[in-house]
Amino acid sequence: MSVLDRYALSRRRLLTVFGASALTALSIPLESRAALAPAYFKTYPFQLGVASGDPSPDGFVIWTRLAPEPFEIGYGMPMAPVEVAWEVGDSESMKTIVAKGTAVAPPELGHAIHVEVGGLQPGRDYWYRFIAGRDRSILGRARTTPALGAVVEKVRFAVAGCQNYENGYYTAHRRMAEDNPDFVFCYGDYIYEGRGARTTTSGGRPIENVRQHFGDEIYSLDDYRRRYAQYKLDVDLQAAHAAAPWFAIWDDHEIDNNWAAEIDQDNTDPKLFNLRRQAAAQAYYENMPLRASSFPAGTGLQIYRRASYGQLVNLNLLDTRQFRSDQPCGDKWSWCEGVNDPKAQFMGLPQEKWLIDGLSASKATWNVIAQQVMMMDLDRDPGPGVMVNPDSWAGYNTPRRRVLSQIRDHKVGNVVVLTGDEHQNFAGDLYVDGAKPVGPPIASEFVVTSISSGGDGTDQRETFAKIQAANPMLKFNNDQRGYAICEATPKTFVTEFKVLDAVTRKDGKLSTRAKWAVEAGKPGLVQA
Repeated sequence: MSVLDRYALSRRRLLTVFGASALTALSIPLESRAALAPAYFKTYPFQLGVASGDPSPDGFVIWTRLAPEPFEIGYGMPMAPVEVAWEVGDSESMKTIVAKGTAVAPPELGHAIHVEVGGLQPGRDYWYRFIAGRDRSILGRARTTPALGAVVEKVRFAVAGCQNYENGYYTAHRRMAEDNPDFVFCYGDYIYEGRGARTTTSGGRPIENVRQHFGDEIYSLDDYRRRYAQYKLDVDLQAAHAAAPWFAIWDDHEIDNNWAAEIDQDNTDPKLFNLRRQAAAQAYYENMPLRASSFPAGTGLQIYRRASYGQLVNLNLLDTRQFRSDQPCGDKWSWCEGVNDPKAQFMGLPQEKWLIDGLSASKATWNVIAQQVMMMDLDRDPGPGVMVNPDSWAGYNTPRRRVLSQIRDHKVGNVVVLTGDEHQNFAGDLYVDGAKPVGPPIASEFVVTSISSGGDGTDQRETFAKIQAANPMLKFNNDQRGYAICEATPKTFVTEFKVLDAVTRKDGKLSTRAKWAVEAGKPGLVQA
């Protein structure tokens, strides 16, 4: 059998890998049947766990990736397609199977499987698993969204991200799984790209990392696959994925720190950086529960998308990396004329239009913008000067003001922005110009701290206590690790900031640090 014959795609293989919608979109000639490798493994093939994601009223994506030896060349798999069975049950006992089938794990995708399950009932829990040969995966729980236009009394979901493997344990993921949320919004920085390091510095002093990345800084597809494998081998992270469906978006560290479109932090030749982007985009898709509509094309993939929870929540997931201009001020915390560049882009005009059109047409009680970096134009100099984080919306005044002005002018009500990246908790209100607020807030923003990035932290950094005092739009700040639970009802949107006393120990104690709320029809944060 020739190489071309071996990898020719049959109609069955294309359908099982990508779904029926891919037939027209991919336009691949369908002639011969690719041989499938026998599903027998000396080592357990589901080492990386299972996940579900992107739920809809009639289904969701279920994911796994076969990797019996995750760090070895070829990760313990034959370089051939492998058929895997999947089952969805209506209870945890799996006595009644409501959907089942087979999927092909192709070597071209690192033997990852993305099954788009459909035909299910809206607004209810389901359980799923995979079977390869004599091996079964762990059981995962997924939940469909309510029917379109349905009256919904409550949606309760988690917000998490920034999980630097070296900085701490994933106790927060275990606790988040125990909270049993309807879904998880992951705002990004799922992996970190740097080389393994035994020590880091804190306050100018060396401290030992609690664990260490495998290998050097990552550039190739194999590098990224191994880094994802190292993170996904963590059983607490596996528990969080198995507990609920995820809506995942990326930020910078899935590729390289503070990247923006074709520009990385080292000003690498864009042709070279795009090779890295292409490898990283493929690895991200391979390892996340995304639909075929997000299948990578060259250097990018479709990250911004929308979901609804009946009449209660309109969820808008953004991409603030692929389409933005380079950071101003040399990407240093400062202020410069580049902050007001009239040509600057943050998410690109097509995505801006998509967002505003979706918000303007929304009939939901709560309009949620779920994205990566802080939207508050926080002045980070508590003295007489002005300092902004140029990698946040505050470094891009023109698109920031344009988006907020359009939300105000279109009279979009009850807008809540969910953010990460800062490795701290923040709660504040959004104005076109936070230094000179006019009228009621246009929206409120909850910035959720990291799972582990930054280490144990403290209740509040001394500098940020002063920054909070100098920024009246900022109502709350905390510097501990954890996650948030958001609960939306027809009357209120409440965010509960849950923090750990330590992440450098596996037995960190979880507590609720604060609750802040927005009341429907009453702009501005109140303490809950």
